[in-house]
Amino acid sequence: MSGANAFKFVMLPPQNEVYRAWAAKLAAEVPEARIVLVEDEAAAVREIVDADAAFGRLPAGLLAKSTKLRWLQAPQIAPPAGYYYPELVEHPLHVTNFREIFNDHISAHIMAFVLAFARGLHVFIPQQARREWKKSSQEAGDVVHLPEATALIVGVGGIGAETAKLLAAFGVKVLATDARRTTAPEGVAELHKPEALDDLLPRADFVILTVPHTPATEGFFNRARFAKMKRSAFFINIGRGMTTRLNDLVDALNAKEIAGAALDVFEIEPLPAEHPLWTMPNVLLTPHMAGHGPYLNDRRYDIMAENCRRFAAGKALMNEVDKGVWF
Repeated sequence: MSGANAFKFVMLPPQNEVYRAWAAKLAAEVPEARIVLVEDEAAAVREIVDADAAFGRLPAGLLAKSTKLRWLQAPQIAPPAGYYYPELVEHPLHVTNFREIFNDHISAHIMAFVLAFARGLHVFIPQQARREWKKSSQEAGDVVHLPEATALIVGVGGIGAETAKLLAAFGVKVLATDARRTTAPEGVAELHKPEALDDLLPRADFVILTVPHTPATEGFFNRARFAKMKRSAFFINIGRGMTTRLNDLVDALNAKEIAGAALDVFEIEPLPAEHPLWTMPNVLLTPHMAGHGPYLNDRRYDIMAENCRRFAAGKALMNEVDKGVWF
């Protein structure tokens, strides 16, 4: 292979059938890329030395062996803690991720939680399991009238922006905080900087976290933040589990400082069977699957292939990560 734009792209272990299929497809569709599918760590050490780009997890020892590396495609939107370590952050290579692929699936999951709480399904589903016919009073206040409700989306990136459109379609007023956006996306009535969070919490009937796990967001939803919410408000987290202190959430629920919570992600995963959240009557739980849905691997491949084309052409890459904040 020759040409000024040719480059070596190493797909790091571990491998699976999806990655192997991607490698073959990339080789056919992006001829400028010499795809090297690496099956084990020993081969990774050999191949990374003169690689221009890589896909997967790149430990510090492997990074130290590289001499030409300029681009790393992360295998996830928000890889596990430790993916971004000091040497990688300081290295001049660019990192990209797969953000935006879950927007439709996760926003639908959020709306399922919102509608469940708004219509009292967290009450009626347990009653069904008990075969109990028991209507709530129309005056009980256990229905949230969405055209009069306010939602606060903490982190209005792709997922948050899609959720804002859906909430607005139901008449919900949407407030949002975001560290990067400077203009409000469709459906957002007010956009604020993250520093405004504590002032916004008392206004919201639904507080929805979509933020990634970063140094700034680790454990930032704690007892003090729950105490600022309305006692009638519901907390929803589909971002990353490490953003929310589960013991503080349990304490806030027990103290009736908030009305309920719905979680798809957890500080500890899997959530231990003995954890009190499993049996709390005003809690809805799903096992970290809000992003499940069709076409995800196709969307991942499309981003990686497009970035290969851009890398070969010397163009800016899609979904570049600010390594210092892991996202």
